[in-house]
Amino acid sequence: MTNPPPGNAVRRSPLADQLFGWAAQGAAWLTLALLAGILVSLVIGAWPAISKYGLGFLASSVWDPVKGEYGGLVMIYGTIATSLIALLIAVPVSFGIALFLTELSPAWLKRPLGTAIELLAAVPSIVYGMWGLLVFGPILATYVQQPLQSLLTGVPYLGALVSGPPVGIGILSAGIILAIMIIPFIASVMRDVFEVTPVLLKESAYGLGSTTWEVVSKVVLPYTKAGVVGGIMLGLGRALGETMAVTFVIGNFNQLDSLSLFQAANSITSALANEFAEAGEGLHQAALIYLGLVLFFITFVVLSLSKLLLAQLRKSEGVKT
Repeated sequence: MTNPPPGNAVRRSPLADQLFGWAAQGAAWLTLALLAGILVSLVIGAWPAISKYGLGFLASSVWDPVKGEYGGLVMIYGTIATSLIALLIAVPVSFGIALFLTELSPAWLKRPLGTAIELLAAVPSIVYGMWGLLVFGPILATYVQQPLQSLLTGVPYLGALVSGPPVGIGILSAGIILAIMIIPFIASVMRDVFEVTPVLLKESAYGLGSTTWEVVSKVVLPYTKAGVVGGIMLGLGRALGETMAVTFVIGNFNQLDSLSLFQAANSITSALANEFAEAGEGLHQAALIYLGLVLFFITFVVLSLSKLLLAQLRKSEGVKT
């Protein structure tokens, strides 16, 4: 066997590989350092409120800057409630969109429809908020909230969820607007991971007589479960951190009179956007930073639960095999 000519020889540089490894490791450590720095700065800024209220801050619904009394329950409830409503609406719709684009759509429609859905993600959040306040809110009040109240008034438990003035502003409105905003993110991720499934696996299932739903539920979803959960968590993170759109339609009301979905409320991000610029140094500013710290931990808990869910899915999959 003849040796390759010197011009085609593969040149290896241990120093270059080592430098690249150090750079990659440095980037990872830098990210962790930034995360730790953000956490430390939040704790320092929120310390006056933490030292005064402790964990009781999370259970108090009083928010009165005039009297110097602060509690984050209303904002925490508004953030979680609107995000859950958004997920309940967005996940099935996004799944249907991804399923249609990958399994049912004709070839000529896939590209323009996929591009149109992705363009929804480029719409600024303040535009969604203005549209929700001026257009969607009145439509929701007239054609959804009023009929629901007429239908469910007097029904135990369900009647309480639709009590209050049907003005199109509140938790339900904010949740629906958030759902519209996160659908492009979840649908795009789901579509991409569905397309990663090997064609041979799907064709084999179809060849055995499986329906489209059976192929998706028994072949595509088990193969792409990590990507699907990741897309849902991406959408949830977007919903938890959204500010301007929620500020327009949630009502910015710092009291919790009932658990009605029509009730005006507030969210953590909306409270920060509305009050931080005018908050003086001291307890008011510390309470707002405390809210930011709570949002940080909510996001951390959500991501941790998603990791545990994926680990449990892998474990159960191993038991089945």
